[in-house]
Amino acid sequence: MIPLDIISDPICPWCLIGKTRLERALEKVGHNPFSTRWRMFRLNPDMPDAGMDRRAYLEAKFGGPEGADRVYGHIAEAAAGDGLDVDLGAIGRAPQTLNAHRLIRWAEQDDHQDEAVDALFDRYFRRGEDISDPAVLTAVAGEIGMDAAMVARLLDSDADSEALIEEETAAREMGVSGVPCYIIAGKYVVQGAQDADTWMRIIEEISEALVEKGNAAVEGSLP
Repeated sequence: MIPLDIISDPICPWCLIGKTRLERALEKVGHNPFSTRWRMFRLNPDMPDAGMDRRAYLEAKFGGPEGADRVYGHIAEAAAGDGLDVDLGAIGRAPQTLNAHRLIRWAEQDDHQDEAVDALFDRYFRRGEDISDPAVLTAVAGEIGMDAAMVARLLDSDADSEALIEEETAAREMGVSGVPCYIIAGKYVVQGAQDADTWMRIIEEISEALVEKGNAAVEGSLP
């Protein structure tokens, strides 16, 4: 399997769109050559723990109401074009996502990372829920087969917070400034929500290149 590190944030709409497009490419290819690992990157690392009003956040980030409407109008069109059922208007708060990333990290131990990411996207982009809320995260854990009681105890501590912040810092030092960002076999970088046809070409080219270089080339991954 080829290691695929996906640097992402569960409140990033392009990360949801990018995941959808990659999955469609894999369906068309007919097999999945990747061993996927989700990595932390917060769009808003300085967001207060309690989050903030989403509309106020968007207007501050994009230069006022018109800028916010323009940017998210484009996102809504892209999501609709990919057949995604989202309700951006239902989102009331922009959350601090460290706790959500902690859940994603713990989900890896039970091979539930993809399910955790899907559930967080669903809770945020379709239901408009606050995915910084420990109650929401604990419910997600139970739904995807994790030990919800254990997750609740971990969320009540600082477990893995420092390690995740270090991971995020390493990504920024590596040059990652936006997400989604995909790192294939620890060396090939794909930036942004590429369409399915582009991903099909990438998969073909990367697979051929790694076969030519031998199995050792597919063993790389981020630390």
